[in-house]
Amino acid sequence: MKKKIIIRILAGLAILTAITSVILYFVLKNDKPWLAFYFACCGGLIVFNFLLSIFLVNKNFIK
Repeated sequence: MKKKIIIRILAGLAILTAITSVILYFVLKNDKPWLAFYFACCGGLIVFNFLLSIFLVNKNFIK
């Protein structure tokens, strides 16, 4: 696979995860605020991992 395709897939997954985390936070914040905060933190961690993966692919991908 090409480097550009892998980066686009990872960026798309990061954006999708961030949007899902924000929506889930606002849906759950009135009923169960601790659960909403937990899901938002987990989503943020996954987004961070995707961004780190993008960085490492850029740095170490063989042309």
